[in-house]
Amino acid sequence: MNAPVDQASLSEASYPLIHRSLPRLFLSLIRNPLDALPPEIFSQPVLFTRVTSALTVYLADPALIHEALVKNANCLGKGENVRRALGPALGQGLLTADGPHWKWQRQSVAGAFRHDKLLDLQPAMISIAERTRDRWLAQGAGRLDIGHEMMRTTFDIIVETMMSGGHGIDVERVERSITDYLKASGWTFALGVIGAPEWTPHPGRRKAKSATAFLRESLASVVATRRLEPVERHDLVSMLLSATDPETGRRMNDEEVIDNLMTFITAGHETTALGLAWTMHLLARHPDCERKMLDEIETVTEGGPLLAEHVAKLVYTKQVFSEAMRLYPPAPIITRTALEEFTLGPYRIPRDTVFFIPIYAVHRHSLIWEEPDRFDPDRFAPQAVKSRHRYAYMPFGAGPRVCIGNAFALMEAVAILAVLMRQFKLDNVKHGSPKPLMKVTLRPGEPLYMNVSER
Repeated sequence: MNAPVDQASLSEASYPLIHRSLPRLFLSLIRNPLDALPPEIFSQPVLFTRVTSALTVYLADPALIHEALVKNANCLGKGENVRRALGPALGQGLLTADGPHWKWQRQSVAGAFRHDKLLDLQPAMISIAERTRDRWLAQGAGRLDIGHEMMRTTFDIIVETMMSGGHGIDVERVERSITDYLKASGWTFALGVIGAPEWTPHPGRRKAKSATAFLRESLASVVATRRLEPVERHDLVSMLLSATDPETGRRMNDEEVIDNLMTFITAGHETTALGLAWTMHLLARHPDCERKMLDEIETVTEGGPLLAEHVAKLVYTKQVFSEAMRLYPPAPIITRTALEEFTLGPYRIPRDTVFFIPIYAVHRHSLIWEEPDRFDPDRFAPQAVKSRHRYAYMPFGAGPRVCIGNAFALMEAVAILAVLMRQFKLDNVKHGSPKPLMKVTLRPGEPLYMNVSER
């Protein structure tokens, strides 16, 4: 990092600017935005570039990330890239909103994610994981698309726990629709970078629009039913319907409720499912880690069924999932835009500067991690975590906008691993790991098929 300098004399010449080819960047964003990351960010703490008019900053230094996302949180907004990519589906929900509108929505759903509330949801998580186990047992050994299986399992969990069953939502079509919507996201990002109008035609646009309409109509039906039949339920839908802005007293209209349900249904199950799929793939490649995890599960459960009180005791199982999310963070890049000029470390940041916090690069950074590409769950042993900067690891984002469902996701993932992995042996169909592909979330570049057999 550059040494501190006099802010009054700091100019663009002081930035360590790197050159980016706009055509090459545009193509990378379309194909796989991970490939658009400058290679230097895996070994350097900060990089600046100017592709079009706006200055762009890549941050990989945990201390600078903390300074940007926490100390200067009020100076940063989600920005145009996020709005263009996710706004058509998620509207102005918790993930995409800024300012007071974000703040009151966050406050309105916080109660659903209190620790005591999450503990009450653990039996449902275990029950649905057991439903997947029983389905696999019924169909016998064979090859499964493990990503699809985990999507189905986590979707069932979030619909059951947050929507009291979902009232007949078409699970298979929802999953296809989410995929159709995200598939075109590379084009959305790329066209946003060059400032193209939002109506610009591109491959996948029509299918993405149709997918968005189906998803929102499905949730609109749920909201309409709940408004007509206001039976008291202690779930997210009830919380959103009854939420009141503490400053204005207003309540959410149907569109705002749908925005937030879309956020939790799509982001809430997709990210955990991908983390689980990558975890199972990695465990198949590291049988020593798998054996250690299985031994822990048997010790904690004493050979009996997994119970809610066991989940918190599965410390190594949680470490396994954490390490998989280090190598394959489900949300691999955070982007922000400067709403005003501010100072970051030795740099004066102009208004409209675009920030990329490349979590994927931070998690594999040579200055932060020893042998960063190696799978090692012991990196998340309690003492190892204490010795590391808090913002060296950010699978759920960082700062005030850290994912509100992070504890939910960890509980859910540990429960699913404990139920399924003790019952089944999973082997990768192909040698090596599929190339990670960023379509907002971090998916395998090809379906992650695994051979599943009963232990």
